Amino acid sequence: MPPKSVAAQQTRKPDPQEVPIIFQRYRTELQNLAQKIGEIESEMEEHALVLSTLKPLKESDPSRTCYRLIGGTLVKRNVVDVIPNLETNFNGIKEVLESLVKNYKNKEGEFEAWRKEMGVQVSRFTLMYDK
Repeated sequence: MPPKSVAAQQTRKPDPQEVPIIFQRYRTELQNLAQKIGEIESEMEEHALVLSTLKPLKESDPSRTCYRLIGGTLVKRNVVDVIPNLETNFNGIKEVLESLVKNYKNKEGEFEAWRKEMGVQVSRFTLMYDK
């Protein structure tokens, strides 16, 4: 994680030995956020696929049996009972995804501001720091 507070970071410049550590913390945090965003997007796509399959059945065969996996257990339900739950989950996942994307963009902006302030330049093979 980056330094504890932005105010403390602004009052003193880090030692040259601390710069690569802080840089790596930012990159690791951004990578973790990106990975979580990918997982959430995948889950959202799965929900969208199931919903697109079940919605036509809501009109044509609402009492059709379907199975839903809840906590590792398959539960027998009807299409009409499952669709509202799936839509609620889908909307919740969408909100979480939007929040994560917002956090990622904020962290990325913070990282870029820190890089400019510290004079950190990244070349293909090395990290350069202007004292």
